[in-house]
Amino acid sequence: MSSLSHRRTGMRGFDWVALGVCLWIFASVALAHEGHAPAAQPAPPAIASAGGTRDAQAWFTDTLLTDQNGRALRFYSDVLKDKVVMLNVVFTHCNDACPLITRKLREVREAMGPELASQVTFVSLSSDPLNDSPAVLKAFAEKHGVDGPNWLFLTGDKASVDLVLGRLGQFLPSPEQHSTQLIAGDVAGKRWSKIRPDAPAVAIAQRMQLLAQPLAGR
Repeated sequence: MSSLSHRRTGMRGFDWVALGVCLWIFASVALAHEGHAPAAQPAPPAIASAGGTRDAQAWFTDTLLTDQNGRALRFYSDVLKDKVVMLNVVFTHCNDACPLITRKLREVREAMGPELASQVTFVSLSSDPLNDSPAVLKAFAEKHGVDGPNWLFLTGDKASVDLVLGRLGQFLPSPEQHSTQLIAGDVAGKRWSKIRPDAPAVAIAQRMQLLAQPLAGR
């Protein structure tokens, strides 16, 4: 089994927000950090959609977060809107999955090539906002060679971070119990998918290329 694979633990499938006419993402299996068994997690409510962008903003929320450079960013308007994104969850004192997945995503970005990489925003949300200050996230990003304008590491007060993570299907009794799955999205095109972090970097890059292609016509 790949070093990125974790103990597979049962998790209730959840309905995610309907974007456009209907968008459903199901998480039938979560990958958790070794040695930590997630508690049963309730499903977030689905939001009936009829207004596209308005409903996406209402679902994801415009919660104010802070990036590794200390900038205040609204989660939907500043981070997601009209972008192709690769989302994942990290915490900086993690010694196993988080550094490995961060390095994998760096490989994905390299495999994309400069043109495609410039069209994708990587977003790493901290599951441990009490300890992951902007300065701590900045040091983590620099250590792993991923600090840059197209890679955001986000933190904030715990209530705000919990709200955003909850909308992503991440109900976390503790930082270690976050899912290691990647969430790829074409926000404007309302197309989303979950990707295993142990997938080959080239294959993940190809998936992102498919999501980014419609941007040329917008």
